[in-house]
Amino acid sequence: MSKTIKPETVAAANGIASDNNFGAVTPPIYLSSTFAFAGFERGGPHEYTRTSNPTRDMLAQTLARLEGGAGAVIVSSGMAAVDLVLAQVGRDELIVAPHDCYGGTQRLLASRHERGHFKLIFIDQSDPAALASALKQSPRLVLLETPSNPLMRIVDIKAIAAQAKAAGAQTAVDNTFLSPALQRPIELGADYVIHSTTKYLNGHSDVVGGAVIAASQADADALAHWANVTGTIGATFDSYLTLRGLRTLFPRIERQQANAQAVANFLAQHPHVSVVHYPGLLSHPGHALAKAQQTGFGAMLSFELAGGVDAVRIFVEAVKVFTLAESLGGVESLIAHPATMTHASMTPQARRAAGITDGLLRLSVGLEAESDLIEGLQAGFAALPSAHG
Repeated sequence: MSKTIKPETVAAANGIASDNNFGAVTPPIYLSSTFAFAGFERGGPHEYTRTSNPTRDMLAQTLARLEGGAGAVIVSSGMAAVDLVLAQVGRDELIVAPHDCYGGTQRLLASRHERGHFKLIFIDQSDPAALASALKQSPRLVLLETPSNPLMRIVDIKAIAAQAKAAGAQTAVDNTFLSPALQRPIELGADYVIHSTTKYLNGHSDVVGGAVIAASQADADALAHWANVTGTIGATFDSYLTLRGLRTLFPRIERQQANAQAVANFLAQHPHVSVVHYPGLLSHPGHALAKAQQTGFGAMLSFELAGGVDAVRIFVEAVKVFTLAESLGGVESLIAHPATMTHASMTPQARRAAGITDGLLRLSVGLEAESDLIEGLQAGFAALPSAHG
């Protein structure tokens, strides 16, 4: 395939009709844990699946092409993907992380820091003074999450990556919320792109996995080496399912974000809602920046329900169509309460500092009919007392 082929075609067709044995159109799945040597000291391209596997490698190659990277490594979960990047940082080196990142990421960072694996500071990366102060400390890595989970805050990847590079640091961007269909951080100067492939890349809520894409071949090789050393590689069958899901990434996200925009517009006008966090709204403080560095606003949003946790309890029990569950990015719509679910591992003080209130609800908008999604939310609102009661 041409190197200039469009990403939509890469997602749909990379590896198609490449089987040299039987001419299979869909790349076959190789479940074997080990591969035969041609003879003494004559190993082939694959020897043992922990190190490499044709199915997993096909997924890695496809993701690297989609993100514009030199190589990718597929691991067992999104948290394993974050950890793989963190493992490139030494014990006396500093990581600058966002104060409002995903709760699991914050827990991992704090846990490894407490064990002396690296130095760590959390900052508001949208604050130029805080960022400049952090970069003066000569960090090894700047970790970004944009849009942030769950408040959908946007930070300038290009500007921060350039400042980090000038300070001698590398930049890693968690691109899970948008995927390469809507944002390509390497083109904006990032050194690493992190994904929970569980989410939009697989898209069907039946796989747990992760991936890291590196801009340079040297970094890609280092990641692959460490994944092999630690054995955190992704399973072959999960890689097959993720590649299968990836084929429909672009049309899925196009429909999902159209639904999300409609849901955000509806929520923004509802009296029970005090604020909607969705970059596709003109009222969102990161709207212009999101429009500049993304090709769409995605299908994730959150909103503040007036009435706090008592209203949340009533609402999530009454809402229709949206399923109360963690995770995101599947074809089905989900609703989550970050304070007691996805970000429960954060201390109350950390949640307050990040702006995660007890009244915040997060939506992952799926492929259902727009009218059914709106009616499903209306069922939740109908169960609440009056907006000012």
